[in-house]
Amino acid sequence: ITQLRVGQRLELECQTDRHSGASWVRQDKSGTLHFIVFISSLSRAVFEGNQKTSTRFEASRDKTSYRLVVKSFTQQDEGKYFCLVNTNQMLYFSHGQPAFLPVTTTAATTTPRPTTQHGSSEKDPFLKTPDPERRMQEELNFFCEVVIWVPLAGACLLLLIALAIAIVLCQRIRRRRCRCKR
Repeated sequence: ITQLRVGQRLELECQTDRHSGASWVRQDKSGTLHFIVFISSLSRAVFEGNQKTSTRFEASRDKTSYRLVVKSFTQQDEGKYFCLVNTNQMLYFSHGQPAFLPVTTTAATTTPRPTTQHGSSEKDPFLKTPDPERRMQEELNFFCEVVIWVPLAGACLLLLIALAIAIVLCQRIRRRRCRCKR
């Protein structure tokens, strides 16, 4: 679908070589993930809230293809859709399939608008809208930095303590040797 419209049927498909079932989730504009459905290897669908059916979605499996249908697309359904497959305790994500309604634009006014928050002008609408992908990437970067730097700092601290202990012990041994030779 090149241009989504309100009320339109949206069909998404996920191909996999695994037969362990698949889940569909949606990432909204703010970056929050929403579980939609799990489709088992026996083609049984379990929707949000452990429901067997959904008024908004349809889900099916055909051999190695897992399908999700948004019956009547609304603004509430906008976001990126991901297929997840859990195999051998590894979670595999598909590439996000974006599904957004077209942005309606209004004619620009010729009079300059007053400056609003923190010196930003309303001329650029992108200054106000947060980028969920960028925010998510920053959170992942922070997590990776913590995973790398905390153990590294701990190891450095242990080496520093070991060095201090070695220096103290060496000084004590020297003092004892010096007393014995006299």
